Order: sequence, then C-alpha cells, then structure tokens
Amino acid sequence: QVQLVESGGGLVQPGGSLRLSCVASGSFFSIDAMGWYRQAPGKQRELVARVTSGASTHYLDSVKGRFTISRDNAKNTVYLQLNSLRPDDTAVYYCNAQIQTFLPQNDYWGQGTQVTVSS
Repeated sequence: QVQLVESGGGLVQPGGSLRLSCVASGSFFSIDAMGWYRQAPGKQRELVARVTSGASTHYLDSVKGRFTISRDNAKNTVYLQLNSLRPDDTAVYYCNAQIQTFLPQNDYWGQGTQVTVSS
C-alpha cells in the first residue's frame, strides 16, 4: 500500500508561518503530481497548491505570494511553506498525490494536519 503522512501543522498567530511536509511511503514506481488541499468546517475541500513531476506549480488565488509548494523527489516528499498566515487559512490541510503503482489506483490522500491561525 501507499501511505501519505503529513506533519507540520499547528497553532500560529496571524502573520506567522508554518511549513507542512508530506512523505509518501510504500511500493510505487513514481509520483506524478503532488498537492495540498484544505477543508474548513462546513466548507468544501479546495485545492491550495500543486506541483507536477516537472515542477510546474499552481496556486489558489488567495494564497499566491504567501504559500510556496515544493518537492524533494529523492525523499518522496512535498512541502508547503505557509507565510503571512491569516485566520481564514485555518483548515485541515490534506496531502494528495498521483502515484503510479502496479495497481489501478493512483490517487492517494493523507490523513490531514490541522492549521489554526488565531491570536
């Protein structure tokens, strides 16, 4: 099986920063795109940022200039640097990855890590 494990969430004051990490483990051939989604209570899950295997990036408009996604292919890890955090960034952040294995499934999710921005 493939497992994605997020870490780095926590409580931070407005204007502060966090760095989220997501590590993929298990049996797989390669990882294509990796991304971060977030979901606040009562709201739909939304794509925050993604990075392809070719290092192309896409960001939610509201986080452009504040968040940075990156990946370390050798470590099977994707990061999300969250700067200038706002209270409305509060959500559970989920790692998502398209991973090639010998099985048909290629879309995997982490368990989520809580980011809370509050004074």
